[in-house]
Amino acid sequence: MVNRRRPTGAGNRPMRVFLAFAVVLVVAAGIYMTTSLFGDSDNPGTDPNTIAEGNEGNEGKGNKDEGVEPEETAAEWDGEEEATAAQLSQVYDIVISNGRVINPENNLDKEGMNIGILGDTIGVVTSEPLQGERVIDASGLVVAPGFIDNLSYDPNPLGVWNKIADGVTTNNAMHGGTTTHNSWYAHYERDRPPVHFGASYFYTQARNQFKLGRYEEAKPEHTAEMLKQAEEALNNGSLGLSFSFEYVPGITVEEVMPFMHLAHEYNVPVFFHGRYSSMEGSDGDNFDTMREIIDYGRESGAAVHIDHINSTGGTFSMPESLAMIDEALAEGIDVTACIYPYNFWGTYLNSARFDEGWQERFRISYEDLQIAGTSERLTEESFRQYQREGKLAVAYAIPEEDVVLSFQHPSVMIGSDAILEPGHNNHPRASGTFARSIGKYVREDQVVDLPDMIAKLSLMPAQRLEKQVPALQKKGRLAAGMDADIVIFDFDTIIDRSTVEQPELESAGIEYVFVEGELALENGEVNRSTRLGKPIRSEFVRVEGTAGSVVWEDASYPVVHYRDLNYVDLDALKGHGYDLAWDKVARTFTITEGETAAGSAGDPGAAPENGQLMLERGYKAVFGDTEAELISIGDRAYMPIQYLQELGYTLSDEGDAWTVE
Repeated sequence: MVNRRRPTGAGNRPMRVFLAFAVVLVVAAGIYMTTSLFGDSDNPGTDPNTIAEGNEGNEGKGNKDEGVEPEETAAEWDGEEEATAAQLSQVYDIVISNGRVINPENNLDKEGMNIGILGDTIGVVTSEPLQGERVIDASGLVVAPGFIDNLSYDPNPLGVWNKIADGVTTNNAMHGGTTTHNSWYAHYERDRPPVHFGASYFYTQARNQFKLGRYEEAKPEHTAEMLKQAEEALNNGSLGLSFSFEYVPGITVEEVMPFMHLAHEYNVPVFFHGRYSSMEGSDGDNFDTMREIIDYGRESGAAVHIDHINSTGGTFSMPESLAMIDEALAEGIDVTACIYPYNFWGTYLNSARFDEGWQERFRISYEDLQIAGTSERLTEESFRQYQREGKLAVAYAIPEEDVVLSFQHPSVMIGSDAILEPGHNNHPRASGTFARSIGKYVREDQVVDLPDMIAKLSLMPAQRLEKQVPALQKKGRLAAGMDADIVIFDFDTIIDRSTVEQPELESAGIEYVFVEGELALENGEVNRSTRLGKPIRSEFVRVEGTAGSVVWEDASYPVVHYRDLNYVDLDALKGHGYDLAWDKVARTFTITEGETAAGSAGDPGAAPENGQLMLERGYKAVFGDTEAELISIGDRAYMPIQYLQELGYTLSDEGDAWTVE
């Protein structure tokens, strides 16, 4: 028989309900008399129901000027968390006052808000007044999380300042990267860029060590060696893996799949520049690109990301390509994509993208190409010359409707695919991607609304990488405890200024950029003395013994410690009158009361092996209205032992043993 703990006093419930009902009647009568004698019936703020039914922590903060009915006000929450007395009495290092604050994580979008910064951390976000050693008046301005550019390259000393001027506070080289992460991170830590920085394990660079041509396949011994290097890179901080199929057509499925399994094992995403970029290719088209990438996710279980789908994988086929993403998501495959906000792409003329037949593939000719950093359009003769020199050209070859459609998809975020380099032979996206996304596609064209765009610029890039990157779990949000990486801009004037001819021009309308709580841009001017960028690394926790046990009836289950919590195998529930139903798409175990059953993924009474990875895969357990975030160890899911209390039990803590009662 299952001994499930229930709330005490259940036998007196009818009497308690009667007494509570009587109290409510008395209070209601008193309020009615007071309101009738002294109240202002035209002001909903004086209606007692506005307070009694208001959201917890936001009592009386409904919009009184619009005559909203009390029930409507009570049902809506504006995203503002209630500040504590200690938070409100604190004197902050910096206060950002009276801005329109957008926090995409909790849907906060509210004017007249104040942010208190202590050191490198946000102390509070509130509509209540705050005290600060310095106060920045953000009246009429938008305050958002610092933008995150995942589809960038190495944070070179020139290009990083254009990133700051474009509102970017984190620059991750996920379309490229390195194979030697220890030395890569050490180099940029010494260089002290103003932006945070991280990198993928870049497979193209890895192949170069074997002097493989772009059309050659890697041999099995090459793959085995690179696989060891990739695992070492992950343990040295690599944020994931990246492939560029179109530039290295010789890469085969047999080469890729071992890396996909490695990515799934380590719970990191794989970024792909797809193999085909048009609908006219003789070897393949956009649909083949999409199928290949999605199949890698399907077969391995790893998360996959499609680089700049507006120029690779979706050009001329965007509705169908986005539909393929939707179908994959419905199947439970973890897939995302990004775009840059331009209807022309750019790359090097000596790359495989310009192999024979490029005019037909991209529906352009020589005059549709322009050397970046100049006003020169190409001819057949100049094309050959600049191809030998390896110049970067932009190609006017993306339908504007493809850009618009991709912006509107909920799984598509923003990535620049560029960083400014000496010589300025760069696409203007190196300097203007983030300001242009807001200025053109939100304000001018009204393709998406501002909060959604802020999510695509900040929260979504953080979420794409954050499962094994604790640093990113505190970025892309504006809330107490989050990193003070913040951008403040004028919505009426924010816009890109960079052009094909002058890709170095900084964006306009961005007034302040904070990195680590210090101003890297102030009053629209870059502050080159602020260089507080930190390395962004993956981190992995492995099992190191057990932290005690949970004793439940006549069974004992080992406890493991992960970060700040203790966990026990979720399958332990099956031995005590519960069933578990797994939903692959929602990544959720639904718990119901049912017949006793044996664990399916392993013996919950057996401790996991030392050295196994403890991972945050986004799994949840749900029982009624309660839920818990799970971790995975191998094929087993583990729940915080405190979740047993949510199921109605009492836990007796005896140091390294917990007894379920």
